[in-house]
Amino acid sequence: MRFQFPVQVYYEDTDAGGVVYYANYLKFMERARTEWLREMGFEQDQLMQDQGVLFAVRRAEVDYLRPARFNDKLLVTAELVDSGRASLTISQEVIRPSDEQVLSKGLVRIVCLGAGTFRPKSIPDQIMEKIKDAE
Repeated sequence: MRFQFPVQVYYEDTDAGGVVYYANYLKFMERARTEWLREMGFEQDQLMQDQGVLFAVRRAEVDYLRPARFNDKLLVTAELVDSGRASLTISQEVIRPSDEQVLSKGLVRIVCLGAGTFRPKSIPDQIMEKIKDAE
């Protein structure tokens, strides 16, 4: 199931040319992944406190296809494409709905880490069950 999160482009998101600075697409994708987890009932600070785990980006592969500009309204998607014992691979897109253009595509691998050790740790069963149910 593809999660969608709306993002408004602010002036601070743009560079001197008036287009969204490339690194901000990664921020938009991060927000969408956070909201995806939140929609399933998981707050990242609570996961760290209660479960002793946190998620970190292990790898990000991003293609920049078209520019977004100041005041654009965007949709950022997140869709699980693969899961392992301690990792999730999420496909993401940044879309401008007004003209249905895909502006950026990404494949992000996040890993579950022990909050105290920063070592890989199995994703807790309750999280995996909710993620699998959302597919």
